[in-house]
Amino acid sequence: MAILQLEDGTTYTELKEIARELAPLNIHLKHWPVGDNPEVRHLLTKDSLSDDEKEQVLQALDEYFQELKQTAGYQSRDLIVLHPELPNLDALLSKFDPCHYHTDAEVRYIIAGEGTFGFVRPDGKQMELTVQPEEYINVPPNTEHWFYLTASKRIKTVRYFTTMEGWVPEYTATEKRFRSPAVI
Repeated sequence: MAILQLEDGTTYTELKEIARELAPLNIHLKHWPVGDNPEVRHLLTKDSLSDDEKEQVLQALDEYFQELKQTAGYQSRDLIVLHPELPNLDALLSKFDPCHYHTDAEVRYIIAGEGTFGFVRPDGKQMELTVQPEEYINVPPNTEHWFYLTASKRIKTVRYFTTMEGWVPEYTATEKRFRSPAVI
């Protein structure tokens, strides 16, 4: 269940309320079940996955990719697996913590673990959304945001691409004014 925290301390956990707050940014959040395949469920409990195991998970969830290919022109996807024992994890994450945007949509399907997206609203106020397992998020192109892992530092997320080039972060000078206290 996603958790949205506004800069004024207001917290939302109901999808309908979260969708209302995200609407001005045209950000879409959906619940996408992972299913009950025992092999996939087992793989999602492991810290790291081999390339073959990643492909097994991707194929098991391919119905979502096929839908995105048909409805929105997505061309490829991959599975990112992050955990505390991953070499250079903090250096990798430091690229996404400053405020930035991408020229393509950032589309992720969280299948295990959790992470937090921060957003700058049109009125300049900031908010943070913690996305959790079985949640799909689509952050439109040119949406100013940041991303970090929660305290567990664990996430498995499928990323969907129209092109790989559009995911390069373009940093902005916006200063983040808060971090959600519920996820530090």
